Amino acid sequence: MKKRRTPLMLIRRSVLEKQYRRFRKCLPEVTPYYAIKANPHPAIIKTFVKLGASFDVASASEMKHVLKLGASPSKIIFANPIKTPEDIAFARKRQVKLMTFDNEPELYKIADHYPKAHVLVRIKVANAGSVVELSLKFGADHDQAFLLLRKAKALGLKPVGVSFHVGSQATNVENYLQALEVTAKIFEEAEEGGLDLNILDIGGGFPIQHFDNEIGINFERMSAQIRKQIKTLFDKNVKFIAEPGRFLSGPAGILVTQVVGRTFRNNKNYYYLNDGVYADFSGMVFDHCKYEFKTLRRGQKFLSTLAGPTCDSFDTLSMNEEIPELYVRDVVYVKNIGAYSCASATPNFNGFPPAKIIMV
Repeated sequence: MKKRRTPLMLIRRSVLEKQYRRFRKCLPEVTPYYAIKANPHPAIIKTFVKLGASFDVASASEMKHVLKLGASPSKIIFANPIKTPEDIAFARKRQVKLMTFDNEPELYKIADHYPKAHVLVRIKVANAGSVVELSLKFGADHDQAFLLLRKAKALGLKPVGVSFHVGSQATNVENYLQALEVTAKIFEEAEEGGLDLNILDIGGGFPIQHFDNEIGINFERMSAQIRKQIKTLFDKNVKFIAEPGRFLSGPAGILVTQVVGRTFRNNKNYYYLNDGVYADFSGMVFDHCKYEFKTLRRGQKFLSTLAGPTCDSFDTLSMNEEIPELYVRDVVYVKNIGAYSCASATPNFNGFPPAKIIMV
């Protein structure tokens, strides 16, 4: 720590590669499109480009970012159901054909600015048990899906399939299984109605462990059930894609912070760290995430409070951590924090810079 100033966000390339290969092994029929909003750091994007990954972007800015770093336009999905006319025009200019929608006005917009674009209708599905619900804002009712796809064709677009999202950090595999059942019926209805659909986007939400001894999260078991459902319900000519973000980048991140102040308040040790919720712990707010705080110092543990460095009382990380007594400059670190942390940070709030990201 003497050579480098904290806070530091260490991103382990070997773990990025491990998670990518793990996904491919567990769901070999499904092509992963890394959702770059989870962590768009250039070194992460370049790592996935080298591995042959595809990418999920939500704006022209994200699209520009991955294209600049070597991604092929054919390996990008513009997966925001609501897009500005300018961003659609940019996608056309850069030949990023594949995009999602969930309503009729969006189709008129796409048809005006990107004739012949390939479109997937996003449907609303159950998000029960997911930490972050993503059907609150997007998704057409499934009984409207075929009508919307038919409308897309009438407007000169190419309807190619369906997409859904079961929510983020989704530990309930039933959400995926039910969504696949609903989607299979839409594919049948489309075939009967003369539409040839060949892509199914099963979204993201695949969970990771944030605590060493966390139970109830088993990606291997979950993916085996998803695979079985896919083989049961769909023809071999259907191409499956997914949008993992947290699953690919989350486990790769380790945030290293230091104690910058300590006191005794409310009958507890109270420690101030040099990173907080406005910076790399932003996932505690925007992602409803909980982290396991670890220390290098050993010894008897005491009930303690951890807070960030800003002048806002909201910037409190935990009121009830069992940790050894700490001193100024002692290290407090968190694993599995590579997603939705530095990506959603507010740079330099109160003058405190976010962690420096280092690929190791």
